[in-house]
Amino acid sequence: MPVATQSPSPHVHGGEVSQGHDHKAHDHKACVGDALTRAHSLCEARGARLTTLRERVLELVWSSHKPRGAYAILEEMAVDGKRVAPLTVYRALDFLVEQGLVHRIESLNAYVGCPEPGQSHAGQFLVCERCGDATELNDPAVTDAITNGAAARGFHAVRQTVEVLGLCPACQAAV
Repeated sequence: MPVATQSPSPHVHGGEVSQGHDHKAHDHKACVGDALTRAHSLCEARGARLTTLRERVLELVWSSHKPRGAYAILEEMAVDGKRVAPLTVYRALDFLVEQGLVHRIESLNAYVGCPEPGQSHAGQFLVCERCGDATELNDPAVTDAITNGAAARGFHAVRQTVEVLGLCPACQAAV
């Protein structure tokens, strides 16, 4: 991806990326299905085991247009009739993060699905303080600036997550 470009469609909701679309007209079941299909393919190629529980957690992360916390996922699983310990959900989320299938938005202690799980990239997010939507950027210039700035100070950056809080275009228009 060239420098200064974003993901093909920069608006992330629950991990799925779209270009500021009308949520009512959006076929969310299709994007969840696509995410699960990609997850199965990637895990199979990597020799990683996408268990039924991990798949359900991934599906629940993708089920919202907002980043989802572990306890929201846990509550939804209880509604499904599955009693699951919080540690089990956290382990599933750790697996999904490790496989690059979801990102953790640290400031919200919540997770979003990754629209480009097959590509290694840093997490760069614009988080709307009003509606909670998160837009993922995949801008190599941002990644390079952090890596180079850290290296100039003798620091080796292992993992990057950049979170910028503000207002999305829809919320700005509503003000």
